Amino acid sequence: MKRFVLSLAFLFGALQAQAADPAPVYPAHTIPNTQLRALPKNADGRTYQLHIHLPGSFAKEPRRRYPVLYVTDGYWDFATVVASYNNLAYDKVVPEFITVGLGYAGDNLDYGELRGWELSPVKLGPLAFGTGNADKFIASLEKDIFPLLEREYRADPAQRYLAGSSLGGLFTLHAMYAKPALFKGYIAASPAVVVGGDWIIGQAKAYAATGKPIAARLYVTGAENEWPGFLAGIQRYQALLPTLKHPELVYENRTIDGERHAGTKAESYTRGMRFVFAPLAPERGPSKD
Repeated sequence: MKRFVLSLAFLFGALQAQAADPAPVYPAHTIPNTQLRALPKNADGRTYQLHIHLPGSFAKEPRRRYPVLYVTDGYWDFATVVASYNNLAYDKVVPEFITVGLGYAGDNLDYGELRGWELSPVKLGPLAFGTGNADKFIASLEKDIFPLLEREYRADPAQRYLAGSSLGGLFTLHAMYAKPALFKGYIAASPAVVVGGDWIIGQAKAYAATGKPIAARLYVTGAENEWPGFLAGIQRYQALLPTLKHPELVYENRTIDGERHAGTKAESYTRGMRFVFAPLAPERGPSKD
């Protein structure tokens, strides 16, 4: 009996000690060479946060300026783009460049609601309040975000690029027509062409009628297993591009086989980066011995 009591006491003591010991705390995984920059509230009451990835040589070459790829929906797509960039830079098929994911400062945010304000160039339906402000977002890029990157991160103002998916892809196409001198390359992954009844197609035709050039490279994708109506809109834009004959615009269309809407991002961004940065790539073609 005495031995039984001692055993119970030992077990109880061990349980107490275990309960008193805190669970081990492990460090969070972070993406190397990255920073988060929350910006002050702007004139439109928007509080942006930048996800910034710096190339490997950034600290070693303090006089060097770098191209910048700006990516919409940074809270979702920044990590995907950076992972692909690291692979492509290793293979020397893209130059070293800075990646900036565009997002919002704060916790527990409704990204779906927030992004509608920035990324839609037209109202998303008659009851969609707080949408259709893409031009204000472009103005904020010009006034607040580009100067910060070019002042503090040695971004090259002559080498800006823009990428986005879905509504971000629509914003990318809109920026190309609204302010064609801002960027040298565009990646529109599964752009929401159908918004506003193919509104962006009307903009494309109107711009083509001016005969003005678009001195840039454009990569447009759709996903084979998108919602059929959504994919049809992308295909209408892709089919229209050859007929528009925008002077100086170099473009490529692609359908990502076997993927649905979000699954197309990884391949779209990877191939898109290779395409838009091709003129700056250290090497092209097969690997050399």
